[in-house]
Parts: sequence; structure tokens; C-alpha cells
Amino acid sequence: MVDFEVVDLGPADHLEPGDEAPDFTRPLVTDEFWEDRSLSALAGPVLLVFTPMIGSFLAQYTWDELGERGWDDLETTVVGITVSTPYDQVRFLRERDVPFALFSDPTNEVAETYGVAHDLDGMAGVSEPRMAAFLIDEERTVEAAWVSREWPAFLEWDDVADALE
Repeated sequence: MVDFEVVDLGPADHLEPGDEAPDFTRPLVTDEFWEDRSLSALAGPVLLVFTPMIGSFLAQYTWDELGERGWDDLETTVVGITVSTPYDQVRFLRERDVPFALFSDPTNEVAETYGVAHDLDGMAGVSEPRMAAFLIDEERTVEAAWVSREWPAFLEWDDVADALE
């Protein structure tokens, strides 16, 4: 049995529906390669999923869950973002056979911009994203937002699925 304490992250000053999603350019990683890409270069509506470091159980569970749901076949582009390096992401995508691409944001700057960064306890100046997801339309308007308020916490993927329909 894993023993851990639930941590209240408190409210986040995150993007809300109707806000413009900031554009960014970061390495977009697949299981084969990575290249710098911008959010605005992705086709169609986008579900941008923030997870903690790629090796964390929250990230592993999230990408396994979305793969099992078949969300790689949606008309909406599902893409992740995490503080992990492209090297760690490629290894993760290959080992777990994840059919999605991930943005690498080692400085956590994108999470800061979206209002979902949180400081790690006991580590001055070190932060990572909360579990969060933003549904963004073709004009980069946030259509829906889900942001965790505690760690560990999974997002309500059934609620996200309802919004995707």
C-alpha cells in the first residue's frame, strides 16, 4: 500500500472559458522524434493536458486512461505538456506505447502562463504543473477548463469527455 499525504494546492488563477489561450512554442515530442512546434500550429480544436513529471504515477495513469478511451481518434487534437525533457518523454512514449504527442516545458513557463504551476514542497524555486486540461478552439479561445486543487488528484475524465462531444 502506497502511503502519501494529500496536499491541498488551493485555488489557481488559471485560464477560464472565454479567455484566449496563450500561444507558445516548445519541443513537441512523439515516440519517434521531436521538433519545435507552436500550439497554434496544431490542427483543429485542442485538448491541452498538463501533467506532473512524466514518470509520476499521475502522468502514467493519465496517458494510459486517455489511450484506453481511444482519444487518439478524436477530431480534437489531444496533446500533453510537462516539465520533463524530450529524452524522458520519448522513452515514456515508447515504453508505454502512448499514441499522443507531448510538449516539453522544462522551465514550467507555459504552466505559469496558464495559471496551473505549483511549487513543490521543500524545493525552493522548483515547480511543476498541476493536473489540468484546457479545451481550446481553433481561434485559441478556452472552451472549458479543469484544474486540480489537490495533489494527488486525477481529473474527471468523464466530464472532459462530455465537453468533447
